[in-house]
Amino acid sequence: MNGITFGFVSIIAIFALLLSMFIAVSFGAKDLTLQTVWTAVIHYNPSHTTHQIIHELRLPRVIGAAIIGAGFAVAGALMQGITRNPLADSGILGINAGATFMVALSFVFFPDLPYSALMLLSFIGAALSTVFIFLLGSAAAGGLTPLRLTLAGAVVAAMLHSLSSGIAIYYELNQDPAFWYAGGVAGVKWHHLKLLVPIILLAIVWSMAISRSVSLIALGEDVSVNLGVKTKRIRVLGIMLAVILAGTSVSAVGSIGFVGLVIPHIARKLVGVDYRFIIPVSALLGAILLILADLGARMVNPPRELAISLMVALVGVPFFLYLARRERRSL
Repeated sequence: MNGITFGFVSIIAIFALLLSMFIAVSFGAKDLTLQTVWTAVIHYNPSHTTHQIIHELRLPRVIGAAIIGAGFAVAGALMQGITRNPLADSGILGINAGATFMVALSFVFFPDLPYSALMLLSFIGAALSTVFIFLLGSAAAGGLTPLRLTLAGAVVAAMLHSLSSGIAIYYELNQDPAFWYAGGVAGVKWHHLKLLVPIILLAIVWSMAISRSVSLIALGEDVSVNLGVKTKRIRVLGIMLAVILAGTSVSAVGSIGFVGLVIPHIARKLVGVDYRFIIPVSALLGAILLILADLGARMVNPPRELAISLMVALVGVPFFLYLARRERRSL
């Protein structure tokens, strides 16, 4: 039955994704007719200003929101599965903050770095913060628990975000990096997507390849070991994939939290506890969420834009508080 449900949910989600992408491309500070949008997508004419707006500004922005939303959502699903922590998310656990801090340093000391180098630094920052968080959470007697992991991530995230903000203020960085810290896809261009899309898609496909093992790990250590799962290897691989997804995404749009927290729980409600279904559905729903959040950020007070992280937080913070209250006894 789960397979049938998965197929039905996937079809609906794909349709909703395509519809949300078309709506996001159609609406913005400048009103464009649906016919103009369709013509610009199918028969692009660079001599038309409206076609340039759609092709050079809105299309890469919307595609970027979709692929990055999918990346954050799958990173959250992996973290929740391999740590058996319902509050796990690349933002809450401090992975995003590590990437943000490294990019902040690059803005100060290496302002002219190409995007590929910035992405690499972002990944390194995410990886280092992840290692530190796991070491910090494991330091106390009794080893790593979901509560200690969450607390260690929150402490490290707060510290790194404070350092990033301090760097921005001390070195008087301009408004673009400041807006980047708050999160936004306005700066995503086609040359970014040429790197983002293959890396994130490859990491998502790899995540789907280990999804059966993640499902068994989520059932418990004894169950997964008895069924032949090499838990240490899968955990290391899962964490590595989450770091790649989060670090790559942060390098393009800044630190956007809560996507990886909210979306896997919604996917679990729709298709059950099997990560073979949760991961692909999370990717689709994460893409939809970030596209709609970006559209909302653009449409609240045009032509000004709100930070996309604010729009996501309006959903994510209440959801986090609900989960924290529901899980307080088990934590």
